[in-house]
This record gives sequence, structure tokens and C-alpha cells, in this order.
Amino acid sequence: MEIIIRTEQSLDYSAIEQITAAAFADKPYSNQTEHLMVKRLREAGALTLSLVAELDGKIVGHVAFSAVTINGEYLDWYGLGPVSVIPKLQKQGIGSKIIRMGLSLLKEKGAKGCVLEGSPIYYQRFGFKAYPHLIYEGAPAPEYFMAMPFYESVPSGKVEFHQAFYGDV
Repeated sequence: MEIIIRTEQSLDYSAIEQITAAAFADKPYSNQTEHLMVKRLREAGALTLSLVAELDGKIVGHVAFSAVTINGEYLDWYGLGPVSVIPKLQKQGIGSKIIRMGLSLLKEKGAKGCVLEGSPIYYQRFGFKAYPHLIYEGAPAPEYFMAMPFYESVPSGKVEFHQAFYGDV
């Protein structure tokens, strides 16, 4: 399986929306608006990094990264998500590949770290873990909000994702 990871292009928007909607359909932890979240981030100019996974010329996965604030301040930290893979190709390493590439590109650009809300079982494999002094109030439980510092320090405080995560911008 030859997966190509590349930056999204405007021709990819429709495929990204369809893949994201399909990936989160029927997931009990989702309110099925992740595809709208990506669209709102893009429209607000807040998609710092948006990568697609391509297989045989067809987009099969997507990951978005956007800046977050900590205690109301931009500290060069980013949020990962959503990440999506078409349902029939899930659990084959495509999501892991685009996440790893995205994290690597963020680090190359000088980012200090990345945060996310998600499954500890899934995201710990990348090096994410919960830090009690870094808080996201929207997480269902503290262990579902995790961070990965690219260097040694993890800031303390309250994290906020871009407004696009919560509704209209």
C-alpha cells in the first residue's frame, strides 16, 4: 500500500469533507460536526497545517493542525484534529502515518508542542500524555486531553482551541 502524504489543495476540499464526515459517522464520542470544523478552520485562515493521505490517486485520509492559546496567549503550541481515514481503510496505519508527518512538519517549523483531545490508548503511541497542569475544560475526563512537547517544557494553564472547534467563527 503506497500512501502519499501531501499538503491539501483546494481541489481536495470536497473529498476531505466527505472523508471526515464518513470517518466520524456513528461514533458515540462525536457529534458528527468534525467536517464542519475543518471547513470553519479553513475559512478562518486558521488551518496551520492540513495534510491528506493519498492512495492510488484518491484521498483516503486527512489531518488538521491549528494554533491553540494557553491562558489566552499564543505560545507556538498547536492542536491536532480532527484526523480522519475512510472507514474501510481504518486500522491500517494511514492515520498514524499522517499524524507522524504532521507532527514532524510542525516541529520543523519551530512549534513548541502539540495538544489534542482523544483516546489515550491511541495517542500515547505518538508520545502524547496528560499533564495535570495543562487543562482543557472541554475534555470528558483529564486523561483525554494530552500534550506532546517538542522540547523540554510544557506550559501550565488553560488551553483553548480555535473558535472554529465550537461553532461559527
